[in-house]
Order: sequence, then C-alpha cells, then structure tokens
Amino acid sequence: MFPPSGFARQYSWELGLFHRLLDAMVIASVLWLAIEGYGVEPILHYKLAAVISIVSFSLFAEWHALYKSWRIDSLWHEAKTIFIVWMLTCGILLALIFLSKSAVQFSRATILIWAIATPLALVGVRAVIRYATRHFRKQGLNSRSVAIVGGGKHAAKLIDVISSSPWMGLHIDGVYDDAESPQAGYKISGDIDALMAKVHQKQLDNIYITYPMREEEKIRSLLERLADSTASVSVVPDFFVSDLLQSRWRSLGDVPLVSVFESPIFGTSLFIKRMEDLLLGSLILLLISPLLLVIALAVRMTSPGPALFKQRRYGLNGQVIEVWKFRSMCVLEDGPNVPQATRNDPRVTKLGAFLRCTSLDELPQFFNVLQGTMSIVGPRPHAVAHNEEYRKLIHGYMLRHKVKPGITGWAQVNGWRGETDTTQKMEMRVQHDLEYINNWSLWLDLKIILMTVFGGMRGKSAY
Repeated sequence: MFPPSGFARQYSWELGLFHRLLDAMVIASVLWLAIEGYGVEPILHYKLAAVISIVSFSLFAEWHALYKSWRIDSLWHEAKTIFIVWMLTCGILLALIFLSKSAVQFSRATILIWAIATPLALVGVRAVIRYATRHFRKQGLNSRSVAIVGGGKHAAKLIDVISSSPWMGLHIDGVYDDAESPQAGYKISGDIDALMAKVHQKQLDNIYITYPMREEEKIRSLLERLADSTASVSVVPDFFVSDLLQSRWRSLGDVPLVSVFESPIFGTSLFIKRMEDLLLGSLILLLISPLLLVIALAVRMTSPGPALFKQRRYGLNGQVIEVWKFRSMCVLEDGPNVPQATRNDPRVTKLGAFLRCTSLDELPQFFNVLQGTMSIVGPRPHAVAHNEEYRKLIHGYMLRHKVKPGITGWAQVNGWRGETDTTQKMEMRVQHDLEYINNWSLWLDLKIILMTVFGGMRGKSAY
C-alpha cells in the first residue's frame, strides 16, 4: 500500500527527525566499519569522536538548512551541502584532537577512511531516498497541486520543466488568466475568479505567477487577492525584483522563482520550534497539572456543564482544529455566528470571568501543543466564524495562518487581546502577528514566554 497524495506533509516533523537520526546512524556505522575493517580496538576515544561528530554535523546541518525540502533541487546541490557540512565537522573534530593532544590514540588510516567514506555514504543514502520518493511521485503519490497564472514564454517554460520532471511530484492543475493567451502549447483553464475559487477550496498547494514585471498593477492586485489564502505563492521574475519584502529566491529546475508568501519557519526553524514546544510544553504541563485539576473541579462545582470546552478554530495553513479551553460560559457556542465576549457579558460565569481575565482558561491548550496542532507561541487562533468575518475586512489576514497558532503571542504581550470591537483593533493584532512571523527566532519565543509569565498577556478588553 503506497502512501496517499500529500502523506508526507502530515508527518513532515516526524520525517525530519527520522532523517536526522538516519544521518547520525550513518556517521556512527561508517566509523564502526572502518574500525572493524582495519582491525583496531574500539576504545573510548573513537566513541567520543563519533558523538562529537554527530553533534557537530547536526548543528552545521541545521545552519546550512540540510534538512529542508529538496523536492525541486538537484542531488548535486544537496551533495555539495553535505560535503561542506562534513568538512566543517571534521575541522571541529581535528581541532579538538589537537587541543586534547590525543592524536596518538587514533589510527590515522581508520580516521582517513572514515572521513572520506562518510560523506559518500550520506550522499548514497539520500540518492536511495530520492529514487524511492521520485518513484512514488511519478505514480502521483505525495504530490503537490500547482497553478500557473499568466502566459508567455515563462509559463511555457515552467510547464515544460514540470512536465519533464515527474519526480518533483508537481501536478499542474491548469493555467489561469483573464485574457486568452496568444502563446501556443497550452490552453487557458479559467479566469482569475476560477483560480480564487479553487484557492479558497484549498485545492491548490502552490501558485506560480508568470506575468511580466511591467504589469505591476496586475501582479499587485493578484497578490492582494491571494493574501486571503494559505497557498504558497511564487513569482517567476523577468528581472531582478528588489522591492518584494520578505521574499526568498528559489529555483524550479533552471527557472528562477521569488517566494512571496512563505512561512519563515521551515527546515531548521521548524525542527527547533517543535522541540521547543515538546520540551517546554511537557515541563509546563507537569508543573501546572495540580492547578489544572483544581480549576476543572471549580468549573464543575460552580456551574452546570463540562469542565472543558472544544471550539473549532483555524490552525496551520487554515486547517480547522479543535482548541481546548476551560469552560468559562454557561453556553457552548461553536456555530457560524459566535459573538465575542463583552463587558458584563451574561454568558460568562463568575468563575469564568476570572479565568478569562487571567487567561487561565487557555491552559488546556498545552495538550494541543503536545498534540502538534498548536505552539506555545504564535498568533492566537480565532473562532472560525471570526476568521470568515475578518478575512474579508483586513488585507493579509490569512497570512497569520502560515504558522501554527499559539497559546500566547507577540500581539497578546503587547496589549492586543480580548474584545476587538473595532476593525482597527483587529488590524493591530494582525500587524503584530505578521511582525512575529517575519522576525521569528527561538530567542523571540523565549522573550514572549518570559513576558507572559512575569507580565501576563496585557489588555484591558479581555472579558
């Protein structure tokens, strides 16, 4: 049974961890084979060398984004990155051997064989993985659905590259434009409205815009419409684009692309953030478990109904998730119309008012964090009804869903929490969310966590 289309996306973190562990196993295995093959004694120094090399390789690999997706890059490019990372690793190991004056403990022939064979083995393993994944992608498995917007020679070249490279696992849904293209070799599948309909139905993963840069207004208008989506958008430039902020240069075959709407939390950053969530989330849950029990009992004893309340909200890439909270109201609203809580709201219980004011009602969301649907830090998730309301009013609103929602966030520690009785208040919250996404780092997450613990999530409109 082959994995279904998009299977890898559901387990991207687990696959990334597997790849890292596989590299560590290759490094240790090659050293063991070199030791056994040359007939030297596997003393403690060799074991320490293996551990140091694995740790150094892992750090340098994260630095050089070795564990990013290589779907549209060549094996040669990936191999070059592996050799660079391994050379840096060998440099660290040799420096430590020199400083510790332990060179006499090692067989130079064994170390030389290990140093040469390890990168070859790492590349070989990746070649096998590429062969297997490309075979699956040729069968239409683990594929990405892409749309091309515009016409001309860039669209034709893009179609040719994708069509001749089935191993990339990219499926062309169609070419979209408001005007019939005079170019031969392909036909227009629909207009921009038809494209947007598929985007909102989440039928497209990637969108490539091939309009000439001179058609700036057309591109700008399209980008404004695509901002209300979670699709990955790239521009195929016909000259260097210098005014697109937060963009990254990439390539599809030999076609240059500029990624416009992409999450900065990928590859190394994605792994680090997930480890942050697992380690800190587990520790915090252990510390607050008595408090969770006390609050749950208090909710049950002070008002009829369950202690916990699950509400549908938008998560990563706009997928609907169920967020856990302590029940703070006498109703369980989760429909198409969910009024925001206001001052002296009759739905809020006496205990619920205290829980909402102090954000203690959000504590069960640490279970969402361990589950993987939320992060400790990120844009706060809104009810589905509120998302559908504000995505029509605020430009770029849906871009906040390019990362996992969080229990606390940059907007919350800066006072933008609680009731948003004006569009301007929600705009300020979204502005802070996008600022956090564009400037994400582990240190920023830790800063927000400390600000939350010692200063709380500020805001006078939390009812």
